[in-house]
Amino acid sequence: MKFSHPVLTAIFAMTSFTALAADYPAPKQGDWTMRDFKFHTGETMPELRLHYTTVGEPTGQPVLVLHGSGGSAATMLTPTFAGELFGPGQPLDASKYYIIIPDGIGHGKSSKPSDGMKTAFPKYDYDDMVDAQYRLVKEGLGIKHLRLVIGNSMGGMHTWLWGVKYPHMMDALVPMASQPTEMAARNWMLRRMMLETIRNDPDYISGNYTAQPRMMKYAIAAYRIASAGGTLGYQTLAPTAAKADRMADELLATPVTADANDYIYQWEASHDYNPSAGLERIEATLLAINAADDERNPPENGVTEAAIKRVKNAKLYLIPASTETRGHLTTGDAKFYKQQLQELLQTAPQRTM
Repeated sequence: MKFSHPVLTAIFAMTSFTALAADYPAPKQGDWTMRDFKFHTGETMPELRLHYTTVGEPTGQPVLVLHGSGGSAATMLTPTFAGELFGPGQPLDASKYYIIIPDGIGHGKSSKPSDGMKTAFPKYDYDDMVDAQYRLVKEGLGIKHLRLVIGNSMGGMHTWLWGVKYPHMMDALVPMASQPTEMAARNWMLRRMMLETIRNDPDYISGNYTAQPRMMKYAIAAYRIASAGGTLGYQTLAPTAAKADRMADELLATPVTADANDYIYQWEASHDYNPSAGLERIEATLLAINAADDERNPPENGVTEAAIKRVKNAKLYLIPASTETRGHLTTGDAKFYKQQLQELLQTAPQRTM
């Protein structure tokens, strides 16, 4: 989802704005097309396009950065993420690292339903998305080994899958704002309600709409308020009824630029996510980073803490909740964990294939 209204800057700034005049090399974009890509459903696409962005030169140590649901490489090039990590002397200094940020299947400028196939587009899941990323890295870019895979939200879940599916492919893993367990509980129920609301809008017409369904903005806004922003963050920004109404009004007034079919596919792809059975296969040094006030991945359920014990060389860093954190959005701001990331890269052994 793309918010652009200036009044929402206070709460959504960490995920909404691309860095300007960034203190790192200019990003470069490319496309790579896979032939006869087979999805988990058995469906095959003769050509599947993956768009990607790189920062730095191919001579640097390769790092894979993975975006969240509904996002793209552009959503990772924010002042609060790239601006804190990619510059000189920063943890992912682009003069030393070759940073690769793909647009996942169904996202950004990669192949997606709104290209023309609508609901005839194959039903992809997170395993399909990770397999396509792997092929881009190995076949498209010719990279044999990654120094780091780091991802946020959906990208965090993809990072867990990378560790399970391709355990010898990287030195280090940093899954953020995610859990290595089945998509379930409130996290899935809220997603399901959002998708059902869009599908049951009379304007949706089984995906053959001519204009975006009118209820889509309400479904997305309700999900966003319920699952991101942080309890203390909202109390700080909207401590009165008038301020809460103003924030809600501005949220609803913000144009939704997402396509309904694309959006449904993007969020429904999470349904079968569950890397839990393969955690013991992870070989890389792993640093999981979550926020204590993350509404979608609440630490009190103990899921991530228990999972970490099953991974050979792993630890969890939990960002304390405060008036500055924003719940599930917190990990979009690297100031909260750049020191921990730097320490990981300084100590994680460099492995070879």
